[in-house]
Amino acid sequence: MEKIKNKSLSLAVCFFLLFGLLVPGCGNAAISGSGDAAGVIDETGESGVMSTCSISITCEVLLDNPEILDESKRDFVPEDGVILPETEYEISEGDTVFDILQRACLENDIAMEYSSSAVYETAYIEGINQLYEFDAGSQSGWLYSVNGEYPNYGCSKYEVCDGDEIEWIYTISGAE
Repeated sequence: MEKIKNKSLSLAVCFFLLFGLLVPGCGNAAISGSGDAAGVIDETGESGVMSTCSISITCEVLLDNPEILDESKRDFVPEDGVILPETEYEISEGDTVFDILQRACLENDIAMEYSSSAVYETAYIEGINQLYEFDAGSQSGWLYSVNGEYPNYGCSKYEVCDGDEIEWIYTISGAE
């Protein structure tokens, strides 16, 4: 009987560890976290306060370095370098930075191109607003940050939490 209990306990612990590692938490692709709930449902079934995040898309670095950008691309750089000012979006449980970027680009008629990587199982942002990786040099392209931090994994792996501030920034070698 003791052997059965130990085996059951071992299986329960293995299941918990496996499940906990496979279900990414808010803001973390590898470790389960405890983000806020996506919304509150009251007794009438009406949705209450929703969780939100903000997103902005900028290419301000290109204003200070116009000579490094191909002349045919210069028309895609707004005068102030802001492609999308900070905009708030409601989020649902499981929404990722990639989901919010797709929604923002679609709703604001901003061109966005990405590729999927089977190796890393994530999306890679190639271009936003006709500005692509390598358009301003060999180390130029799009980076994202959440709350001022640059995650070390892809945008489709990063789950958004209530209050997160997402920034997409076009960068060049040595600049952010």
